Amino acid sequence: MSEITKFLLRDNQIPSSWINVLPLLPKPMEPPLHPGTRQPLSPDDLRPIFPDSLIEQEFSPKREIDIPGEVLDIYRLWRPTPLFRAYRLERALDTPAHIYYKYEGTSPAGSHKPNTAIAQAWYNKQAGIRRLATETGAGQWGSALALACNLFGMECTVYMVKVSYQQKPYRRIMMNAWGAQVFASPSEKTQSGRDVLAEFPDSPGSLGIAISEAVEDAAGSRDTNYSLGSVLNHVMLHQTVIGQEAQEQMRLAGEEPDVVIGCFGGGSNFGGIALPYVEQKLKGSGPRLLAVEPAACPTLTKGVFAYDFGDVAKLTPLIKMFTLGHDFVPPGIHAGGLRYHGASPLASHLLELGAIEAQSYRQLPVFEAALQFARIEGILPAPESAHAIRAAVDEAIAAREEGKTRNILFCLSGHGNFDLTSYENYMEGKLHDYELPAQEISRAIAALP
Repeated sequence: MSEITKFLLRDNQIPSSWINVLPLLPKPMEPPLHPGTRQPLSPDDLRPIFPDSLIEQEFSPKREIDIPGEVLDIYRLWRPTPLFRAYRLERALDTPAHIYYKYEGTSPAGSHKPNTAIAQAWYNKQAGIRRLATETGAGQWGSALALACNLFGMECTVYMVKVSYQQKPYRRIMMNAWGAQVFASPSEKTQSGRDVLAEFPDSPGSLGIAISEAVEDAAGSRDTNYSLGSVLNHVMLHQTVIGQEAQEQMRLAGEEPDVVIGCFGGGSNFGGIALPYVEQKLKGSGPRLLAVEPAACPTLTKGVFAYDFGDVAKLTPLIKMFTLGHDFVPPGIHAGGLRYHGASPLASHLLELGAIEAQSYRQLPVFEAALQFARIEGILPAPESAHAIRAAVDEAIAAREEGKTRNILFCLSGHGNFDLTSYENYMEGKLHDYELPAQEISRAIAALP
């Protein structure tokens, strides 16, 4: 019998609801705080930039939230996404481990990001919003929101971290093709951007700076709302379609994972693959849940669990999360989507509870694993997703050394077809390892509110 490489679901097997883990938590999360009063946030505080529907989802006690029919109709353009068994990689590593990957690069934008972009755009459209403003790092999120706004006849403004704006011009062009306006952040368009440029004219930008610009833009326009591609609970919620499909596909494969792996920047991709397994984990069973981040921006592995702002200008609420400090500007590594000083408060809470694990890698071993995967399995991964590949390869090698089988599931959250400059620099020896110095971490953490 030939090996089954792809595990596929039918259109009618797309999940009909998103999975909310908030009511499952044995200890409730700390509430977000108003940036001015430092008192717990109320829905009224969020209404200037979010519709009521998403505010409700942010704090919902419901175990499941139905996916609107109009959102499901668009999901069917690419969902369900395939689950692959990486037989060729297993043989190359000479490992007894079974390696599976859930591939989200089949979406029109090439990543997992449209799972929440489509939902957020639809809810905002229902609320009568004309335009959405957002930030983007590597451009995956900006591309997804540009796509979503275009499909619903809305305008889109994207503040793209300047180093990524320069490194990834094709992401910008893709956003423009879907009708979005894209500005390199920090920009002259907002007071937040002008303030940064006045002090640091050559700033490479950061997600924290770009968030400040997008929030300021949205708050200053009555017909504009803000949209975030990671971190917040409702974003994590929308991504759970990934893990739900993966659970069904693993059942088709006749196996259950021993470890579930996702790259980690703000938390959306990791949350998408891992959150559907959290209920098992909180009951003392289920797979290990491993979040993998860059050593240049080690939020989970070296940050502190504390209240902090989500942006440089301190316009966002204070949230309890693992953080490196809101004024931290990460180096211009090529995994631009993972260059964020903070982390999802939900993922942070789960890490504090011991329900998930975290690990960091330097840049060169990550690109080594990415090229190995591309040459064996055929898909060139996004540099962000390659962090999960590095961890999966190491898990498979550990299984070989231990002489034990191990079922490994990771999320390949996007392709790297627009990241060719990064791969060219790696292959020409122009990329260098960087690990954030302890003194830099101490300096950034000292500025915490």
